[in-house]
Amino acid sequence: MEQLRGQIVRGPFWQEPVRVLEVEEKFDGWFWLKVEGVNSRMVFSSYLGREELEQLEKVAIPSWSGKGDAEKAFLALEAQRIRLAYLFDPILAVTVSQIDPLPHQIEAVYYYILRNPRIRFLLADDPGAGKTIMAGLVLKELKYRGLINRILVVVPGHLRYQWHREMKEKFGEDFTIIDRQVINSLQGRNVWQDFPQVITSMDFAKQEDILASLKETAWDLVIVDEAHKMAAYKYGRKIERTERYRLGEVLSSQTHFMLLLTATPHKGDPENFRLLLELLEPGMFPTSETVNELLRNKDHPIFLRRLKEHLKNYDGSPLFPKRIPYTICYRLSEAEKHLYNQVTEYVRKHYRKAVEKKRQGVGFAMLILQRRMASSVRALYATLRNRYERLNEALGKWEEFIKRQREISTKEIDEEELEDADEKTRWEEENELVEYLTNAETLEELHEELRELERLIKLAELTIKSGQETKLSELQKVFELEQVKEKGVKLLIFTESRETMEYLAEKLREWGFSVTTLHGNMSAEDRVRAEHEFREKTQIMVSTEAGGEGINLQFCWLVVNYDIPWNPNRLDQRIGRVHRYGQRHDVHIYNLVAEDTIEGRILRTLQEKLRRIQEALGSDRVFDVVGETFDYLLQGRSLKDLFVEAISNPTTLDDIIAKIERVPDEELINMVREATLEMLANRHVNLSWVMGESEKAKENRLIPEYIERFFLRACESLKVTVKPKREKGVFQVESVPARLRNVSTDFKNRYGEVKMAYRSLTFRKELAKDTVEFVAPGHPLLEAIVDAVMAEGKEELQKGACFYDPTRRWDGWLWIVEGEIVDGKRSVAGKRLFAVYQPKEGQPLLVNPSVLWDLHSVPPEDLEGKFVEPPFGTLQDTSHCPPDVLRPILHELEAYKAELKSERERFASVRKRYTIPALKSLINEQAAKIAALRFRESAGEKVDLPLQSEMRRLEELKRRLQELEESLVTETTLTIGEVKTIAVLRVIPLPEEKFGEADEMSEDPTLEAIGLQVAMEFERREGRSPTDVSLQRLGYDIKSRAPDGSVRYIEVKTRAHTGSVALTEHEWLKAKQLGDSYWLYVVENAVTNPTLWIIQNPAEKLEPKATIVQYIVSDWKFVAQPAVYKGWE
Repeated sequence: MEQLRGQIVRGPFWQEPVRVLEVEEKFDGWFWLKVEGVNSRMVFSSYLGREELEQLEKVAIPSWSGKGDAEKAFLALEAQRIRLAYLFDPILAVTVSQIDPLPHQIEAVYYYILRNPRIRFLLADDPGAGKTIMAGLVLKELKYRGLINRILVVVPGHLRYQWHREMKEKFGEDFTIIDRQVINSLQGRNVWQDFPQVITSMDFAKQEDILASLKETAWDLVIVDEAHKMAAYKYGRKIERTERYRLGEVLSSQTHFMLLLTATPHKGDPENFRLLLELLEPGMFPTSETVNELLRNKDHPIFLRRLKEHLKNYDGSPLFPKRIPYTICYRLSEAEKHLYNQVTEYVRKHYRKAVEKKRQGVGFAMLILQRRMASSVRALYATLRNRYERLNEALGKWEEFIKRQREISTKEIDEEELEDADEKTRWEEENELVEYLTNAETLEELHEELRELERLIKLAELTIKSGQETKLSELQKVFELEQVKEKGVKLLIFTESRETMEYLAEKLREWGFSVTTLHGNMSAEDRVRAEHEFREKTQIMVSTEAGGEGINLQFCWLVVNYDIPWNPNRLDQRIGRVHRYGQRHDVHIYNLVAEDTIEGRILRTLQEKLRRIQEALGSDRVFDVVGETFDYLLQGRSLKDLFVEAISNPTTLDDIIAKIERVPDEELINMVREATLEMLANRHVNLSWVMGESEKAKENRLIPEYIERFFLRACESLKVTVKPKREKGVFQVESVPARLRNVSTDFKNRYGEVKMAYRSLTFRKELAKDTVEFVAPGHPLLEAIVDAVMAEGKEELQKGACFYDPTRRWDGWLWIVEGEIVDGKRSVAGKRLFAVYQPKEGQPLLVNPSVLWDLHSVPPEDLEGKFVEPPFGTLQDTSHCPPDVLRPILHELEAYKAELKSERERFASVRKRYTIPALKSLINEQAAKIAALRFRESAGEKVDLPLQSEMRRLEELKRRLQELEESLVTETTLTIGEVKTIAVLRVIPLPEEKFGEADEMSEDPTLEAIGLQVAMEFERREGRSPTDVSLQRLGYDIKSRAPDGSVRYIEVKTRAHTGSVALTEHEWLKAKQLGDSYWLYVVENAVTNPTLWIIQNPAEKLEPKATIVQYIVSDWKFVAQPAVYKGWE
């Protein structure tokens, strides 16, 4: 059995072919085998009997011959490059997504988040910074690296469809929205297991039965939007966890990667912030002092916050203009004031009664009525009428009405959940409460309430008929102040009530304005149409709260809050629709407040406080934490609670105002600074780093040029017909073969379905639209083609293949090698793909893997009857690199390992500085508690139960410390792992007799040296700094940087006299990819009188003749400019 050692075999005992590492005969016909999975690289040991051993089949591995199908080998290698595209494009997700990211977004994703060895991160940028886009980029990058398949996005209910749309439109990712309806339709199944990419509501997921099923479900990545809603609070030694926080704890334990998004992470409470961080890294910050020290030292590897005022564009200009609020205070007319007092008295009476009878629903209904009154008389009138009609119907159906009352009143009202629900759901539930619920328990009591409602309805009718709505008059004054009609400026008006919205739209049209309305009962498509209509046609939009979510209105800078929501966070959402990236004007915000109402007095006092804070801070930062500021002013109570207290007990109103006024401004200013985490915020975006990464991406990315050419060549090889359409760059695939469509479930979960046909597709992001699909890595059709050519080319790569070099520079072998860095757990920390050219004479040279595009397949007939030389020193065994080839690879891997180790040690250092000392301190404190208990026990006191509890706590702390210390070692212990040969290719100079125009491609080393020298000298005299990169075969010969940072990528062609020049396919693709940054320098008469001609963006200006191996340009002088500069003789 010794002959099995080193062999690759397959058998029913393993799920993949394995390489036999060791085999040993034991006794009685038993054999012990140690094997390694060919694909997984996992090592197994097994005892097999003789009969089981006979079931093993040897897997034949073709030996290297150099005669594999070169085109199939090329396609398989390029497919491998596409699967590892993130190695070449450092911002791959940006390149393949339908977004134009900003510097701070690129910095957050690629500099901060993705560098974490295990991504558990809190992204806490100010509102409007684009956290959804950043989350989408993280998701895409992790998918491309093969690190995630199962993704859960948890959001407030009203944001579900917005997230669903943005993930699809911007990132091409399909998600399933799971709610109660889906759960009920799939009873008996854990639906979380059935769908790989899910969006759900936070308040749905926190429910007991749903939480139980989530505990049984594992995820690769969980994203939580508005993560601050997962709150927990510490009182003494006791931690009070909200239901949302418990959901966070469950999700944290069930996912490998976790990304929390919030604009308000701190709330001015360090312990609350610590508990939020605990969801990411349980035990990392054992005490609030640990967090405070972290804040002081700005060590935050799992946390990032940037304030709006520090966010810049690529040119360094601010991204966001100012927000300028105006509070317009007015007094109600006599009729309005009388109506207000009467309705408030009705609300007060029935609210108090509801509290006495413990009828939460009736009390809530009364508050809804009060809010509608604050919106407009029209909204109040409609609500009173509807309530009267429903209660009046009950007179003839008393028993049925009482039953209905019980059904509604027994439903628990989760105010947080209702607040986060979409507007349509919220309206439906609120209308049901306000129209049906009453304190009346007898027909007599119901008659009495109906008489009250009749009286209020008549008062409302009289007020409406008077035609005097003071708030509407104040709105007219805003129009005059801002010269809305004269200047034609666009105006956005917000209101909570649909009835108010319709009333305002009616009035504004009477005044001669064009108006668009938007509300929660509209479909997503209708909302998009409304947004478009407002942008292109109408001057004014009147919107309910639905306009505060999911639409972008930065073309408008004038906002009126016709009513003020009782939840101040809704003010942030409203303003955020216009105060966002792309807004070019300072945003003017008008708040209309009736100062002689209960709500108005409180709001005016609060607005005045905000104004003073804004002036003291010198910025409008306070408007990013309005909710937190109000919480602080109101001593932890909500604005709604304050209104309720003042309405139900009017004698307390003056006390409330006095309490607000008593809070010192300086104290409030410090609170705002803490709540906005000003001390932790990164004040500067590293623009130079962002520009550097963008430059690397531009130089090395595969999209779109290389992907398009690969796709077309692969389709030709696979016999898939692709037709160009009339629009340049758009193609059609009329029929996709069944072999490409029949994909596995894993493939469908990862990439989606492969369709039967594609009417319009493109590889260029700018051409993609509703009817034209954007094809990039991750697209189902491209990935199916990648799988197919990799399968077809596998054996050809093992055989090796021959390629011609049309430049005749190379005669040797090209090694394609993959190397990896692993940590102490043998988990892959990073990968690199290498191409090493091994010449027949001389030392091996690292080159760019894209050099394959410079080479051309040797036709099989050219190799008939010929022996292809194997690489030197391999004796046809190419599974391991010879030392000369391995040496430069190990050098690069060692440098890469050092880079990864430095990053990991940076993350580990935070735990060493903060977590380990804090845990040791807690262990000492715990040991002291136990010692005190033992002393009391020795004195005869019975302390069994508390002693056991404290002992368990001590063991838990010790376990956490041990696990942490071990993980720090394994995470930072990096080694070079497997270095795997993917292919060895024989490269032969193109024979002169093969092509008639071969001389155009031929490169004379002496002439080339002259041409490079001329071009380099010209660049230096022009004040640029050139670097010769010609040996690396990057598709250009010189990279030349100007003092302003701009770069020229220069391909040099040298002629002994004059004539046509030729570019390889690689050079032509690179010219198309780099556009205006790519330059063709042609040196004529190189020996006698070198003359330099230059062409910027040759791909746009030249029309070459394409041959099998080259792009020949004959008329290049028509677009070239002579390079003349002072002193060049």
